[in-house]
Amino acid sequence: MEHSEQEQHAMDLPPGFRFHPTDEELITHYLAKKVADARFAALAVSVADLNKCEPWDLPSLARMGEKEWYFFCLKDRKYPTGLRTNRATESGYWKATGKDKDIFRGKALVGMKKTLVFYTGRAPKGDKSGWVMHEYRLNAKLHAASTSRGSLSGGRAASSKVATSFHHACVYLACDRSYILGHS
Repeated sequence: MEHSEQEQHAMDLPPGFRFHPTDEELITHYLAKKVADARFAALAVSVADLNKCEPWDLPSLARMGEKEWYFFCLKDRKYPTGLRTNRATESGYWKATGKDKDIFRGKALVGMKKTLVFYTGRAPKGDKSGWVMHEYRLNAKLHAASTSRGSLSGGRAASSKVATSFHHACVYLACDRSYILGHS
């Protein structure tokens, strides 16, 4: 896990510092800013491609955390012209559990939270693991406002911005410690 000198200096945090944002804070203070400006960087949130990394490899890519890690990622489409998300890795797949949770700031809906569990093997016969992912996405109206006023790629056309930013998500990954030790 290599960091620039500036990042290393910024990581000199006081003893006891913990990054533990609420769902609303993750969406409004991190994800919305990342969607509006792809260059936005957060001290405690790394960037990762979840389809190219197994969950047990992700902690080494994180900037901080022992049992919880935060990432920005670009969601991958299962089919080039479709809307379904590809959630498979080389060793397994992420499966959604339950229904999406609405995230509010006051009375305004700002985003959604989807909970997923990692299974090793291939669906539908995979084996459930101890890895849990919480995927956050912007409310469509907030998303449209973020992409219309922000720059995702240094000046591309507005239609390109919306298409690109559709794939952004903020991910909170957690795991049972015993499962981490088994895959170290």
